Amino acid sequence: MAEEKLNLLADFPAISTKTWKEKIVTDLKGADYEKKLVWRTPEGFNVQPFYRQEDLKGLKTTVSAPGQFPYVRGTKASNEWAIRQNICACKSARKANEKALEVLGKGITSLGFCLDADKLNYHFIKTLLNGIDARAININFNICMCKAPELAGILVRYYGRCGYDFKSVYGSINVDPIKAMLLKGKNLSREQVAERLVATVKAAKSLTNYRVVAVNSVAINNSGAYCAQELAYALAWGAEYMTMMTEAGLPNYLAAREIRFNMGIGGNYFMEIAKFRAARLLWAKIVEAYKAPIFTTALREAAKMNVCAETSRFNMTIFDAYVNLLRSQTETMSAALAGVDEIVVTPFDVTYEQPTDFAERIARNQQLMLKEEAHFDKVVDPAAGSYYIENLTASIAAEAWKQFLAIQDNGGMFEMVKAGKVQEAVAANLKARLSDVAKRKETLLGSNQFPNFTEKAAKKIKATACGACCYQNKGELATLPVARAAEEFESLRLETEGAKKQPVAFMLTIGNLAMRIARAQFSCNFLACAGYKVIDNNGFKSVADGIKAARKAKADIIVLCSSDDEYATFAPQAWLELQGAKEMFIVAGAPACMEDLQKLGIQNFIHVRCNVLDTLKSFNQQLLNK
Repeated sequence: MAEEKLNLLADFPAISTKTWKEKIVTDLKGADYEKKLVWRTPEGFNVQPFYRQEDLKGLKTTVSAPGQFPYVRGTKASNEWAIRQNICACKSARKANEKALEVLGKGITSLGFCLDADKLNYHFIKTLLNGIDARAININFNICMCKAPELAGILVRYYGRCGYDFKSVYGSINVDPIKAMLLKGKNLSREQVAERLVATVKAAKSLTNYRVVAVNSVAINNSGAYCAQELAYALAWGAEYMTMMTEAGLPNYLAAREIRFNMGIGGNYFMEIAKFRAARLLWAKIVEAYKAPIFTTALREAAKMNVCAETSRFNMTIFDAYVNLLRSQTETMSAALAGVDEIVVTPFDVTYEQPTDFAERIARNQQLMLKEEAHFDKVVDPAAGSYYIENLTASIAAEAWKQFLAIQDNGGMFEMVKAGKVQEAVAANLKARLSDVAKRKETLLGSNQFPNFTEKAAKKIKATACGACCYQNKGELATLPVARAAEEFESLRLETEGAKKQPVAFMLTIGNLAMRIARAQFSCNFLACAGYKVIDNNGFKSVADGIKAARKAKADIIVLCSSDDEYATFAPQAWLELQGAKEMFIVAGAPACMEDLQKLGIQNFIHVRCNVLDTLKSFNQQLLNK
């Protein structure tokens, strides 16, 4: 019998998008397709439940190759990136040098030094860089902008005396006056900003592969900004510096070549991949706008966006801190797949202590694993051609560009920062995002959802601040809000931890088996977010038996867990027996009889529509202030 060959095209004919959608609508059984499956992103655009090849038509993101203008697919012919570790050198150049030499033998290919301006001199830099071959790795510096030209001059002297060809050394000096305005409230004039940029560029003229002007949109990311908002501000920030430098007489290609973007990496995996792809596309178009009278080869080359990506601190937590590793790992994957130039992985313990050697080692290994085991550095822009990511890239680019134009219409980044409008917009976004965290619309594993019931954290919290002058004092302008998404839940739980007695919540499970189990699990998870001790149970034959067991367990809270129909009977029984008692009584759910129960005096209900944070704050006020 002859073997039959399978013809995929003939045996499995193509199915149209219309047919697919009709099948989905049928399976929804009357539910609204748009409301059920179309995702309205926080960035302000819709994401469809599925994409097909036809959705790539007309997208400008698919027409170029890696290394080709407008660089959406990357600025390099490879996907190699530098693994960076930041080191505080504020207290001792010698100790910082020792640490740098140690980590260079452990896979680091880029160093970042935070310097104290008061200690800057030639001897300090010589001690700091002793034994480090600046031609083999990237060396980056963060120092007060008033000292940046002096630092550039010292580096030129030091590298010259080392006999280096200046073209062979790579790195950056983080000169960013707008960052100082946003984080420190420095009230700078436009002339002061331009002067400090130009002075540093001229001082570093010999260091042709050093970028000395920085756009630190990572600060906005760490204040809770979503992808499109961070990208829009980053673009406006960079365009502001381009304008200032070219107006001061610097050639357009030199101005563009000096700018480095230090951007954050949020927790939305695919969205962040798309963000960095969109960023390169839009920045190349912005630089192209400075082409008058012609778009030279030098300017086209300078339009390659240089990005150091840093994992976000906004979503990092104190409780269940090892989950921070999961967050930073997926963030690192996003940036690596998107083709950034450098990555900084924030150590998992940075929220509560100066990172330990162990935490820093893990942070390094997170990137090494992606290179040596997952081979993320071997393929350029693997997301290219993905119907989903290409559409995300186009959507983020469109939304960020719309916001960028709005910034320009309001006078540009500098004027908006000066007027406090950027700070106000970021604060408004942060407020909305924290509200989503409070209501569990945004999940933080281990904080507002699925906490570690038995964890204590107060004793592990230590000071974390670096001693650099860049992060001290506040000026005249409004500053960016500094917050993490989990902070309010953590404060609540630490308050409980510091109380004389840890509240005990007892699950009075009764009636319908499936409902009582589900509601007990929900309630345990809900109340453990405040640090309460929770006691679950298999079920009781009567309300009286449940209350008796709760009192034997010395419960402070009794949570009735049953079905909606049975609450009409069980809740009044429990409430009657608990009249005048010290225990707090809670009904798990929002039953149809809620209004009737409230008329009896039952006020505490917990359910999926609750503001979890506000509810727990109210409980803490009642329980801890007895």
